[in-house]
Amino acid sequence: MSSIRINPLYSIFSTTTKTLSASCSSPAVHLQQRCRTLSISSSITNSPRRGLNRLFASTSTMGEVADAGMDAVQKRLMFDDECILVDENDKVVGHDSKYNCHLMEKIEAENLLHRAFSVFLFNSKYELLLQQRSATKVTFPLVWTNTCCSHPLFRDSELIEENFLGVRNAAQRKLLDELGIPAEDVPVDEFTPLGRILYKAPSDGKWGEHELDYLLFIVRDVKYDPNPDEVADAKYVNREELKEILRKADAGEEGIKLSPWFRLVVDNFLFKWWDHVEEGKIKDVADMKTIHKLT
Repeated sequence: MSSIRINPLYSIFSTTTKTLSASCSSPAVHLQQRCRTLSISSSITNSPRRGLNRLFASTSTMGEVADAGMDAVQKRLMFDDECILVDENDKVVGHDSKYNCHLMEKIEAENLLHRAFSVFLFNSKYELLLQQRSATKVTFPLVWTNTCCSHPLFRDSELIEENFLGVRNAAQRKLLDELGIPAEDVPVDEFTPLGRILYKAPSDGKWGEHELDYLLFIVRDVKYDPNPDEVADAKYVNREELKEILRKADAGEEGIKLSPWFRLVVDNFLFKWWDHVEEGKIKDVADMKTIHKLT
């Protein structure tokens, strides 16, 4: 077997059938999660540069043929973002692409569980900012949910366990990405982690969620400018307005649907926690030792 040296991260190997395999040695490069055996024509052997170009082109499109209709932005996030895999005690056990972490087939077969967060942002009137997920979202498009819901990624700044700083850093990042809220308007020290929930919820026949979700509360007056790739709509609601949204969702009126994680938080915690928000005593109800397994 002969080999062609590309760089310290990748090597291309040629067998007698002209099957080439890329192997990665650096976890910092997202391609290491999608290194696969690639069948490439014999012309690559004659032209290493052409072979390298085809290798990267093939790697970037691998697994995407079946998802050709997926929005380009969401597709990039699905393949580029590396979620943090945890066990049911929230211990880090590895990482995998956002794509794999949301395939119900993979979730069920491998019991993939990833870390997530849900931000609940209140203004000084103690109104809660809700968002409607964009129509291009892969999971739960156009459903209404809490202010921001996403994942800390497998990177140093978002793996910090002390005082849940990694999750709070991720929340600050996504509030900017999704709602255009600058970091200085939502300092990481202002997020109060109140609890953790573990849940599983299918979105459709292919996609779903299996998350260990950190619930982060913050009271700040902010200006928001939703990113249409992520958010279809956003609005503040008071308690009574949220209760009316819940009623319409239950009655199937106006096509209103809620995300499963938001509904679990509403049904189990939100209104009693809202009291403490208004009283300025939100830290009194924080419980980060318990992981609530909800269905």
